[in-house]
Amino acid sequence: MTTSARGAGRAPAVLVLEDGRTFRGRAYGAVGETFGEAVFSTGMTGYQETLTDPSYHRQVVVMTAPHVGNTGVNDEDPESKRIWVSGYVVRDPARVPSNWRARRSLDDELESQGVVGISGVDTRALTRHLRERGAMRVGIFSGDALAEEATLLARVQQAPQMVGADLSAEVATKEAYVVPAIGAKKFTVAAVDLGIKGMTPHRMAERGVEVHVLPATATLEDVYAVEPDGVFFSNGPGDPATADHPVSVMRGVLERGTPLFGICFGNQILGRALGFGTYKLKYGHRGINQPVQDRTTGKVEVTAHNHGFAVDAPLDRVTDTEFGRAEVSHVCLNDQVVEGLRLLDRPAFSVQYHPEAAAGPHDAAYLFDRFVSLMEGRRA
Repeated sequence: MTTSARGAGRAPAVLVLEDGRTFRGRAYGAVGETFGEAVFSTGMTGYQETLTDPSYHRQVVVMTAPHVGNTGVNDEDPESKRIWVSGYVVRDPARVPSNWRARRSLDDELESQGVVGISGVDTRALTRHLRERGAMRVGIFSGDALAEEATLLARVQQAPQMVGADLSAEVATKEAYVVPAIGAKKFTVAAVDLGIKGMTPHRMAERGVEVHVLPATATLEDVYAVEPDGVFFSNGPGDPATADHPVSVMRGVLERGTPLFGICFGNQILGRALGFGTYKLKYGHRGINQPVQDRTTGKVEVTAHNHGFAVDAPLDRVTDTEFGRAEVSHVCLNDQVVEGLRLLDRPAFSVQYHPEAAAGPHDAAYLFDRFVSLMEGRRA
């Protein structure tokens, strides 16, 4: 990625998809060029949490909501220390932010962090194209980066694909750190950071859990060095087929029978640890309005998602695995994609979505309580 000065509403910009379709607009954020996988998010709000979610590393996010940037940017809502998206696509950026918590405009924040974006794009047409053709590589070009479309297309087609991408170590913490329990400490959890969001350990801390966040490269010995009552595997970017190390660590946790909870990438890791395959979705699930059914209760939840891969597990039966019986616990009602797994003979479960509600609905907060219940049962 190369960038220069802020360019909203000024410099011409072009978005080029790997299949040759182009969209023209104006630079938004930094001026320059960027490459990534084009995906769309259906959230009507919560753009700041989306931008700072490490799961979006190396993705160019198209916002389906037409008006973006209304509330500006504050210092309280980021889910990590930086913006992780490779590029940003909006239709109608707010001219002036209006919110009592705002400290600066979204445009200024994108520019200061060197994120190349484009505005004035027909995001509805772009989203329909991605729904029909699937997520694909894309480039955004503005300023000195502009060139003949054939040249730009060739550069997009040379960019790396998401299939086969091993990215979790690129976004995870390099050093372990601790998020203390809020109030009385009840449990200790070792959280393997594959791209963790800040709100996730906070949700556990609210329940009296001291969370030791460990790098993606943490070994099984590192996990048990903190004497955990439970082990957590976080969300993160990339292709789960490349995640051999976290799968090996998770298998070690399952062998010991320690209560285990995984979300998003962690759900895919559990799927692999149990012997299931994973595959790439056509265009993925992203946004804060995805309907999921908890098959253990029949309850339907509105949930927050960001995943382009899924677990290939049977919906119609219990599967015998090396670690006992396993079943699909949650399913997306839009397309029947596996959204959760649970073991029936060991204290382990996972979901594909983001129950920490940052941003998004709070329907799935009970999953943190379910994790605490497993740890209580193990201690008893």
